[in-house]
Amino acid sequence: MNTKILLAEDDPDFGMILKQYLELEDFDVIWFQNPEEIIPVLSSEFHFHLGILDIMMPNIDGFSLAKMILKEKPNFPLLFLTAKNQKIDRLTGLKIGADDYIAKPCDPEELVLRIKNILKRTAPTATETSIRIGQYVLDTEKLLLSHPAGNIRLTIREQELLLYFLAHNQKTLKRDDILDRLWETNDYFTGRSLDVFISRLRKYFQHDPEIKILSLRGIGFEINFPKE
Repeated sequence: MNTKILLAEDDPDFGMILKQYLELEDFDVIWFQNPEEIIPVLSSEFHFHLGILDIMMPNIDGFSLAKMILKEKPNFPLLFLTAKNQKIDRLTGLKIGADDYIAKPCDPEELVLRIKNILKRTAPTATETSIRIGQYVLDTEKLLLSHPAGNIRLTIREQELLLYFLAHNQKTLKRDDILDRLWETNDYFTGRSLDVFISRLRKYFQHDPEIKILSLRGIGFEINFPKE
């Protein structure tokens, strides 16, 4: 799916040039000449990856529009366009929460580079994605393990252990390696703590018989999660 860009620019000539150039770079551009038309879509219909806002627009200036957008979408990436290269505009934009700022007339190639840099910085990380584990889904950002039978809120340590197991799926793991990696120490108490966490994970995954964490006496554990 191509990156979808919201463009708010009241200048018809510059807006058309910008839209056409960005589309040549494989961006999907939705261009609004009237910023008031954006307000009704600041809800479930707002499916954009980045916004490019002209500061000097009638009725609603770019700064005011940015505040409205960020109120509904706090982490939405924004880049400001302005004909004025004044320090006060730059500072105002950055205080509002803009990711970048470029003065018009701008070099289209530079603009594309800035857009790609913003998208790279703001791209979701692994901790913000959902991971399917058999019949379960793990939301690593919310520490939430979901199943039709109910949801379970994990502790940070439980999730760390689970992610370690997922990274070593269908392998045999030594107890000492797990303790050294996650607890950074290896004694009787940390060993007992590991056993407690293993018991919890087994209980959490009880609704999927294909998920197994098997104990190997004197060695460690054999990890078996369904492969997608």
